[in-house]
Amino acid sequence: MFTIGRLRLSWAVTGFFLIAFLACSGDKEKASVNTEGPIYTLIFLDKTRSVNVNKAFVAQKYQQAITDLIEQNIRQKGDRLEVYFIHENTSKARALNVSVRSEMEDVSAASPTDREMAETEFTMTLNREKAQIRQRVLQQLVSQNTGSSNQETDIWASLPVIAKANETGATVKVYYLSDMIESVKGASRRDFQVKAPKDNAQADEWAKADANQLKRYTLGSPEITMVLPFEPNASVKENNPAVTQYWQTLFSELGVGTVAEE
Repeated sequence: MFTIGRLRLSWAVTGFFLIAFLACSGDKEKASVNTEGPIYTLIFLDKTRSVNVNKAFVAQKYQQAITDLIEQNIRQKGDRLEVYFIHENTSKARALNVSVRSEMEDVSAASPTDREMAETEFTMTLNREKAQIRQRVLQQLVSQNTGSSNQETDIWASLPVIAKANETGATVKVYYLSDMIESVKGASRRDFQVKAPKDNAQADEWAKADANQLKRYTLGSPEITMVLPFEPNASVKENNPAVTQYWQTLFSELGVGTVAEE
């Protein structure tokens, strides 16, 4: 009887600690979900003469890209989205700055019914806010730049904007809706409309040389996506793969971990 009693006590103690461990694990998992940080989205819209957003293919591709990135990145209060125009004065061309206001109330002590109602209300509010943000970004997409600033494409000037976003500590996601044809006059600049890299080897060489003067910008580890306006059957002359290779290498040299091309 004594042995059986000790076994029962042993199992009781083991069960107590197992339940306590699982409870602690559950609390840690919840804390991990609840403390997910904000996303800082930067969209750079090419407003130079080389990109025509009125072209059906470009319009559809860019509208879909905007819809997708808003759906992915706008999730909670504190998420932020900014739109900049790419032209000769990119770093000063902020066209839109919005922060998410929708907030999920604390339902940790609520009943299942109240929790479901709160989640439904939050989802509805957030979806309305997403729709408003999407509409505002699309308005900037179709706006025309008929001024002289459309003669140059200064993509380098987007780097200090990214560096400033990195200082916030948020997860930074960057989207270039552009042909990525850097075109700035000057001895220390690149003008791909006059002279583009002839192959990947030259693109890598130029990018590594340029990175030396651009490393003053601390970009952190943003996710960068280049959404190009070229149709799948575009010629190499129109969609020069060495140009995107240049940007892949440049961003890599500046410490960026993820660079995608669409």
